[in-house]
Amino acid sequence: MPNTKRRRLFKVAASAVAVTLGATALAACGSEDKDSAAESGPVSLTYWTWTPGMDKVVDLWNKGPGKKDQITVTVKKQASGDTLVTKILTAHKAGKAPDLVQAEYQALPTLVSNDALADIAKNVGDAKDKFAEGVWQQTTLGTDAVYAVPQDIGPMMFYYREDLFKQYKLTVPTTWEQFAETARALKKVAPDKDLTTFSANDSGLFAGLAQQAGAKWWTTSGDKWKVGIDDAATEQVAKFWGGLVKEGAIDNQPMYTPAWNKALNTGKQIAWVSAVWAPGTLSTAAPDTKGKWAMAPLPQWSDTRNVTGSWGGSSTAVTTDSDHKQAAAKFAAWLNTDGDALNALAKEGGIYPASSSAQLSGAFTTPPDYFSNQPDFYGRAAKIAKTTAPSAWGPNVNVAYTSFKDAFGAAAKNKSDFTAALKTMQEATVTDMKKQGFEVSE
Repeated sequence: MPNTKRRRLFKVAASAVAVTLGATALAACGSEDKDSAAESGPVSLTYWTWTPGMDKVVDLWNKGPGKKDQITVTVKKQASGDTLVTKILTAHKAGKAPDLVQAEYQALPTLVSNDALADIAKNVGDAKDKFAEGVWQQTTLGTDAVYAVPQDIGPMMFYYREDLFKQYKLTVPTTWEQFAETARALKKVAPDKDLTTFSANDSGLFAGLAQQAGAKWWTTSGDKWKVGIDDAATEQVAKFWGGLVKEGAIDNQPMYTPAWNKALNTGKQIAWVSAVWAPGTLSTAAPDTKGKWAMAPLPQWSDTRNVTGSWGGSSTAVTTDSDHKQAAAKFAAWLNTDGDALNALAKEGGIYPASSSAQLSGAFTTPPDYFSNQPDFYGRAAKIAKTTAPSAWGPNVNVAYTSFKDAFGAAAKNKSDFTAALKTMQEATVTDMKKQGFEVSE
């Protein structure tokens, strides 16, 4: 099929992008520069982002490399999440999307399938070596195209009360089987305490755990999507956590509530499966336990594996509406690979950089203040980040996430079958895709 027809098929029938589609098909979407002549002379770019302090980071560009290249970037602060995705798509429909946008990794397939993001592989390809393979893959969607430059990531880790583990003679688990044994052992010596909780109010946590297990929630075959939210890997994760909840080995309450904060602060819960950004949350949720926590790699499904999931993270993308794609791509690469820019992003925005080299420099040479007892915190975090598993996002992550909260929320509360909740999540996602006009293989 000629590229022009293939591009039209993806845009009209909405079966555009997934992690395994061929590069030829994807590159056809948004690869044309609207005005290549506009790359010469002074260039003004607009960047939509929610990162705090981004205007200060961009000032470094405007006064340095940008000034030399006659490229000026203006920051426009936005809301994050689905709100920003909707705003970008609305602006794109009118042909008025900004030059650059900050986009969470799971939002990229939605934006690309709507032809909102340009392929900038020719302009940022050299940046690939700056990132772990599993991280870079999230912006390529498994193809030769590049739809964004990774900015920040959230490799998952295991956090635990070092003092209480010692008090109750518990061993830090290296496998999920050991994790379950640790939860049961704690209940025997301290029935009023829980190792942790299964929370159904944050879909990203469950997605990251499934990712670590090898799940591929969205893939494609030809021009059809395949949804595998209930695949064997995810079912293994669901059965594991559902079993612990049902037997009462762990709590079943949601995170980020006053009750959860109190449980962490008082030692009623003594561990948390989280990501690299956890110190910031713990400093607010459990201020009285500062210096008592430690971080370790996420437990594995077998002794032979060494992989982690990802919970959160975003990228910098160039839109197809931009008249200055080459200049925009140059800025996106600088923002996420330049040492000064990354140090400023860490200081002003509090991000954990996707760039592997930046994870061991600047702001990351000393541990977070909350973890002053673990001097090698960021050294260990960098090693864990390199093991980030590839992701497999699709065009309606928001629907899958909403279904998770509803189905798993009820299952966790009632201590009922998590695999049934997983089937509900699968069916809701497939139904929505078909309703939107996507072709879905059975």
